[in-house]
Amino acid sequence: MTSSSCLYTGQVVHRRFLPRAHRLRYRVFWMLLDLCEVDSLSNKLTFFSRNRFNLASFHDSDHGDGSDLPLLKQVRALLRQAGCQSDQLTIKLLCMPRILGYGFNPLSVYFCSRQDGSLEAIIYEVHNTFGERHSYVMPVHGPAQSSVDGAVPEIVEQHCPKGFYVSPFLGMDMSYGFRVRPPAAHVEVSIRGKENDKTIIAASLSGARRELTDGTLIKAFASHPLLTLKVIASIHWHALRMVLKGFRFQPRPQAVHGAAETVNSRGIQP
Repeated sequence: MTSSSCLYTGQVVHRRFLPRAHRLRYRVFWMLLDLCEVDSLSNKLTFFSRNRFNLASFHDSDHGDGSDLPLLKQVRALLRQAGCQSDQLTIKLLCMPRILGYGFNPLSVYFCSRQDGSLEAIIYEVHNTFGERHSYVMPVHGPAQSSVDGAVPEIVEQHCPKGFYVSPFLGMDMSYGFRVRPPAAHVEVSIRGKENDKTIIAASLSGARRELTDGTLIKAFASHPLLTLKVIASIHWHALRMVLKGFRFQPRPQAVHGAAETVNSRGIQP
C-alpha cells in the first residue's frame, strides 16, 4: 500500500514591519505524517523512528498536550469539541521531525480531511521558546481540497484573535490571518499578524513535495544538517539582533501548556 506521508523541502520567511523593519529566512524540511501511518513508517524506514532516537524521529509528546495519550486520540477529541466528524477524518501533521534527538517546531499544522479529500478543519499548533504550546482549531468552510496527486488545491483563508504569547517582541492585542495552500505538489502557509488594523508581522513557509524514503531522509539531512538546532539558534540570533535594533520586550502572560481553542467565523468559542 502506498504511503500518503511525504517530505516537503523549502523555506521559512519572517518579515517584521513595525515598529521597524527586520527580516529572517532559513531553509527547512518538514514531514507530512498521516497519524495512522507513523508506526508502519517507523517499521519500514531505517532512519526514522517513533518515540525513540534516530536520524529523524517523531515523538508524540512534542505535540498536543504532552501527555501519554496517543496524539491521534488527542486530535480527534479536539475535533469533536469543534463539532467535526472526527472518526471519519484523515489527519496529517506537517512538522519538522527531531533530528538526532532534538526537535523544535515554531508551528505544526494538522490537515484534517474527509474521505473525498476536502478539508474539514485545520489545526495550527504554535510553540514558543519557553516550552509552551497552544492550538487553534479551525473548521474549514467551503470545498477546499487536500491531495498529493499533483492537483492544485484551493486556498484556505482563516482568521482569529491572538491567544498565545509567542515572540517577546509582540504584544497580545493582535489578530492573525492565515492563508493556506493545502498539501499537494507544494504546500504553503502564510500568517499575517495585525495590531489596530496595521500589519506588524508576516511569516510564511513553503515547500515542494518529496517521497518519504530512507534515501530522501539522508539527502534532506545532508542539505539541512542539524536542522532543528539551526532553527532554534536562528531564532535566538535574530532576537539578539532585534534587541540591538531597539525592539522592546513585551510582558509574558501565564499560559496553559497544551491549551487549545476552537475558532470559527464568529471568533473563539469556549
